[in-house]
Amino acid sequence: MKRTAIGMTLGIITAIIIFIVLALASGALFIVDETRQVVITQFGKPVGDPITSAGLHFKMPFIQDAHYFEKRLLEWDGDPNQIPTKDKKYIWVDTMARWRIVDALKFLQSVGNELSASSRLDDIINSATRDAITNHLLVEAVRNSNRILETKELGEDAIVSEEALERIEIGRQQLTRSILDKAKVLAPQYGIEVMDVRVKRVNYVKEVRDKVYDRMIAERKRAAEKYRSEGHGKSAEIEGQIGKELKLITSEAYRQAQSITGKADAEAINIYAQAYLQNPEFYSFLKTIETYKNTIDAGSTIILTTDSDYYRYLKQLK
Repeated sequence: MKRTAIGMTLGIITAIIIFIVLALASGALFIVDETRQVVITQFGKPVGDPITSAGLHFKMPFIQDAHYFEKRLLEWDGDPNQIPTKDKKYIWVDTMARWRIVDALKFLQSVGNELSASSRLDDIINSATRDAITNHLLVEAVRNSNRILETKELGEDAIVSEEALERIEIGRQQLTRSILDKAKVLAPQYGIEVMDVRVKRVNYVKEVRDKVYDRMIAERKRAAEKYRSEGHGKSAEIEGQIGKELKLITSEAYRQAQSITGKADAEAINIYAQAYLQNPEFYSFLKTIETYKNTIDAGSTIILTTDSDYYRYLKQLK
């Protein structure tokens, strides 16, 4: 009896496995994972609501088909477009976006697949971008704040072009937000939700870019010339201060030297005077000998009369 029961159980399990294998092979069963959603169609027409829950699901084989769609965020990367700004300056604008399929049934009925959806997004986002750019000035598509202007108003040294000093009211961030808001209104008709739009790059067209580069070079040269002029002025000021201080130091040193010399001469004269007072005859003799030493050498010839005072001490040597 036990063997019979075990055999029957194994037979049932085997039958179930065979049924599942046959169902999978025939397409009656299909698996939906966490990242996908499915729309069932019968003879090309949708049947029931989209399947968004993960797991094993059943459909009629050979009659019904399962169409899989992503539930995760998808990437849209647009091509750069040449757009004129409100102040008639042509720029290249390159945008990107993130989107997802929120209504798989409507998505299937309106666009069918992700490639067609990308084409619809081209129209929606490029149109919204063109409207936003053409209705605003160039500086509002480039800058987010008036920081440069505020820096200039505070008196800080900022050498910039007059165009950069224009005050903006919108700014690039709000401009991007307006593009996103418009895309959010148009995209739901395709079962799509646009999550985010970003401007990757804004660049001038070649003709305008060359003019901008020339202006930037001129501004940098003007800034460099200003700094050089300030440097020369500061250098002259420092050199003048150094010269003034040098003259002051030299004058003070000369004054002190003259004072010391005067004191030394006075002291020497005082010493000479005291020596003369102690023994005038001896002092006269020393000064005469010193005079002989300074005026007569081996190559000197002096012709004097015998009664000359200069010869007085020589005559006493007899």
